[in-house]
Amino acid sequence: MRKDAPVSAVASAPSAVNVTAGDLQARFIPAYGMLGISLRHRGEELLRRIDDLDAAAAKGSTAGIPLLHPWANRLAGPSYRAAGRLVELDPSSPLLHLDGNGLPMHGIPWARLAWQVRAVTASSLEARLDWSRELLSIFPYPHRLELAIDAREGTLSFHTRLVAGPDGPVPVSFGFHPYFGLPGAQRSEWRARLPAMTELLLDARGIPTGEERSFPGVDGPLDGLDLDAGFAVLDERATFSVAVAGRRITVRFLSNYRYAQVFAPRDRDFVAFEPMTAPTAALSSGRDLRVVEPGGEFRAGFEVRIEGE
Repeated sequence: MRKDAPVSAVASAPSAVNVTAGDLQARFIPAYGMLGISLRHRGEELLRRIDDLDAAAAKGSTAGIPLLHPWANRLAGPSYRAAGRLVELDPSSPLLHLDGNGLPMHGIPWARLAWQVRAVTASSLEARLDWSRELLSIFPYPHRLELAIDAREGTLSFHTRLVAGPDGPVPVSFGFHPYFGLPGAQRSEWRARLPAMTELLLDARGIPTGEERSFPGVDGPLDGLDLDAGFAVLDERATFSVAVAGRRITVRFLSNYRYAQVFAPRDRDFVAFEPMTAPTAALSSGRDLRVVEPGGEFRAGFEVRIEGE
């Protein structure tokens, strides 16, 4: 949280774990979706949307650094067919968060996913989530997730492993949604760098239409940029960054993140560079939807690097 933010019941949960390396300190809550609730560099907070975590938990809203599973972004409707199963969702389920158009958004809310810590050191955290029981009503594919978070000087890495159960294949559509901000300067002063990519054109609901166009990238002021767009990356080690006054935050994809959402609304003091294993609504459309065979595994990784003052 920022220095003047009140401490919420969620943020002060006894299960919160600190991960530290040099000038970098991060804080996660395994019992609440492994949510990242703080990322400080030399004492200054770089995460956003963390000032009222209790309200975010109650609404099912994203905050800080959430893992979005079993889908990132939206589905195209209240049902989907994937890996040989037709899934009908109940819009009234407390395990769903709906957007303004009534579309299921960002998978199961983070506050409803209790991870089990497997190992902790001063600079690392490993945890596991077994997908079973009531979770199967939303995503009926038994599996487990493992997340390893490691800090080293200036860099925080996230490595996710999905292991399919023995009874059937599991579609892969998860992602992360980190919200970053730069202290000490107005958003209009921030500079963004985005790589050249393929933009996936969206309809009015934020669902890909199937049309694409070339995106040349960005290297310039964030001032005036109003962006909420989905992309297919051209390089599996794509990098995205925002910088001001000598400090730079960089998100680098390491493996198996083929898609990205960039969320930089003009009137907000944050930017989100979102690693995604599949495009928005892949469970609905089947587009580039990878499937893990029974007993198999899928791994994906990305890192956040902080440089400068």
